[in-house]
Amino acid sequence: MVTSLSVAVLAAAGIGHAVVTGVDADIDRVDPFKDMKNRPAQGDGMNVLLVGTDGRERISKAERAKYHLGGEPCHCTDTVMIVHISQDRKRVSVVSLPRDSYARTPAHTDHTTGERHRPHALKLNSAYAEGGPQLTVRTVENMTRVKIDHYLEVDFTSFMRTVDELGGVRICTVRPLKDRYTRLNLPAGTHDLNGGQALQYVRSRHLDGASDLSRMQRQQRFLAALVDRVTSTRVLLNPMKFRDVTQTVLSSVRADKGFGTDDLVDLGWAMRNFSPSSSEFATVPIARMEFPVKGVGSTLKWDAKKSERLFRALREDRPLAPHHSPSKAVRVDVAPQQIHVQVENGTTTPGLGRRVDNALSATGFNTTGAPKNALDRSVKRTLITYDPGWNRSAKSLAAALPGSRSRAVKGQGPTLKVIAGSDFKRVTKVRAEDARRGEAGVATGDEVTCP
Repeated sequence: MVTSLSVAVLAAAGIGHAVVTGVDADIDRVDPFKDMKNRPAQGDGMNVLLVGTDGRERISKAERAKYHLGGEPCHCTDTVMIVHISQDRKRVSVVSLPRDSYARTPAHTDHTTGERHRPHALKLNSAYAEGGPQLTVRTVENMTRVKIDHYLEVDFTSFMRTVDELGGVRICTVRPLKDRYTRLNLPAGTHDLNGGQALQYVRSRHLDGASDLSRMQRQQRFLAALVDRVTSTRVLLNPMKFRDVTQTVLSSVRADKGFGTDDLVDLGWAMRNFSPSSSEFATVPIARMEFPVKGVGSTLKWDAKKSERLFRALREDRPLAPHHSPSKAVRVDVAPQQIHVQVENGTTTPGLGRRVDNALSATGFNTTGAPKNALDRSVKRTLITYDPGWNRSAKSLAAALPGSRSRAVKGQGPTLKVIAGSDFKRVTKVRAEDARRGEAGVATGDEVTCP
């Protein structure tokens, strides 16, 4: 679902008008802006509403079985993102809107039953089932006050075929990812995913307690990896590959009538030097993770003030977070701020315990600030001891102490112990894999792609 806009825009820089025009004629067109009134003011830059729909009925039975796409299609939006392309064409900002967000529709006619509806509450992804692209656009504009310039709709089929046409996309994870529903099963490390595997990766919701929010972060990480794949493999400069990718993408998407050849070519030329560092990703800040609504169920309630600041940045064509150089820290599963550490000096070197404690604290670990002397003062190799229940934290701590050894100690509890040995030289900076900046959790593309 998150492939088509970036590939279409980037690929347009490759050959230009002639090839895109041929494929452009086959795009399925919709009119999501028909008869819309009282719309938000036009801002600088371009805002595209990127919608991922189910569409599993278009995938073969064999592929549905292989990638566990069982069940009936929901005829709703699986993914909703606002993609903002800056006026100077030097930055792309992507804001994910949770599909279970509490929303209120404007008055409208149900596009299936023809029934006239008054404004009412629903989950954001249900707006599509009730009123199609038009109600989806109207609902998003009402919620964000961001004027949508273009609409792009992608389904499972387009997603899988595009990834395969690109030769796969590389994803990195610092911990195993296993979902019994989608059957995603990725060990920690680096993986080159084909189209079906990539679909499992972006659809999985049962890897941890964060559910849909962590799924959106994986979708953002995938989109950044896709941009990296397109730019690093020089697809844009290979006319034949460009043609194949463009045909794959544009032959199975739906777009508004105004999103045509000229837009693609102009944006493509402007963004021909695009890279992952030019992109930034955020998710709407949430005030309540479980907001029950009668007749709707449990929804996500946006934080009104924080969300308004985020959408104001889009309206004013500003970056979502201040620019900074990407961190060189090693990515770990558990954030150091969540790990409690007691340091002990296992040598006769005066002050070593204090030095290790200060270094760990400086990189974010929650140390006691009161190092002790170990019972054994002849430790040569730094030792980490931990309760087996905190093994993930122990791995993160070990990454900060290269060369150390670890030992599980039943009953030690939540505080990990570092016994500094004579081999200690330094602490390596680490950060959580999903560490992000600001109240909207902003990350740039180069921070979420493989090192």
